[in-house]
Amino acid sequence: MLSGYQIIDADSHVIEPTDMWEKYLEPAFKSFAPSPDMRIKGEQIVHKISAQVLMEGQKLLIQNYPMSAFNGFDSESHVQAMKRMGVDVSFVYPTYGLWLLAVDTMAPQLAGAFTRAYNNWLRDFCSYDPQILKGVGAINLHAPEEMVSELLRIEEFGWKTVFLRPNPIKGRLLSHPTYEAFWTKCEELEIAVALHEATHSCLPTTGSDRFNTRFAMHACSHPMEQMMALLALIEGGVLERHPKLRVGFLESGCGWLPYWLWRVDEEYENLHWEVKDNVKMKPSEYFRRQCFIEIEPSEPYLPQIIDYIGSDNLLFGSDYPHIDHKPDIVKEAVALEERLSRKTVQKILWDNPVRFYGLD
Repeated sequence: MLSGYQIIDADSHVIEPTDMWEKYLEPAFKSFAPSPDMRIKGEQIVHKISAQVLMEGQKLLIQNYPMSAFNGFDSESHVQAMKRMGVDVSFVYPTYGLWLLAVDTMAPQLAGAFTRAYNNWLRDFCSYDPQILKGVGAINLHAPEEMVSELLRIEEFGWKTVFLRPNPIKGRLLSHPTYEAFWTKCEELEIAVALHEATHSCLPTTGSDRFNTRFAMHACSHPMEQMMALLALIEGGVLERHPKLRVGFLESGCGWLPYWLWRVDEEYENLHWEVKDNVKMKPSEYFRRQCFIEIEPSEPYLPQIIDYIGSDNLLFGSDYPHIDHKPDIVKEAVALEERLSRKTVQKILWDNPVRFYGLD
């Protein structure tokens, strides 16, 4: 708690230990455990990431959280970091897993083994303090036939959220028919789906075909892949068919949203006849009904965005402990009450994530 607010960090990250994959992979797949430099049998699993970026990221990890780095960013370190920031509940996403589970050419069976290994490890990681540490399960989009079974296994852990990459995998958009059983089961079990992008992955990614710096690639990938993922869910009828499904768009800021909703509403007004089977109301209405988006406290236009979409769909995430994370970001979020009402800040920090994540 900070300044009288209970706070849910809707987007924090683990730093997976390099040896955990070999420990948690099933015997038939142990030989595929990635090396410390993130290669599988000598093949790199990241795209266009420079040594300078890796070095700077490592330097900031140590600089911002020296004791956590010394302790390998273990469960205790994560809990202590959250307490120092004033966070009461922390939802946990991967770091290396965002790359490892996103290699477009990876065999579906191997991707499934990595998915199960990560989920099993994260279950043990969060067991240190399940009141604070909340796992968000990984799903193997490489093998649609495995998605529901892994979803059911994740539910047995007591988790109520899974994450997907917004990018196409093996040419399939999130609206692909082979995923329909997954969306149906998520809605039935009231399991939320968070979409989380990551630059430098070996998937089709906006910007990676024309830029080489992290500066440019990161600026493109996070908001633009989320924009297209939202469009796929609307245009493909996923949100129409599953009105109780909850979908969150993380770590992309929210400034793109008003423009994008206006844009697709305009397209719908002119071309609704083309998508009438899948889209039966204005696209912006789908978002307001069942979607959530993570804000950045430094975004200068938050009051105007709230005027446009309301305050019921906004979340806050710290991005701990990544290169984008600021150690004082929770204080910045609380300070939003200088620009927004206290009631609105309360919604962003607690009430909305409680609804998105399905907390009791």
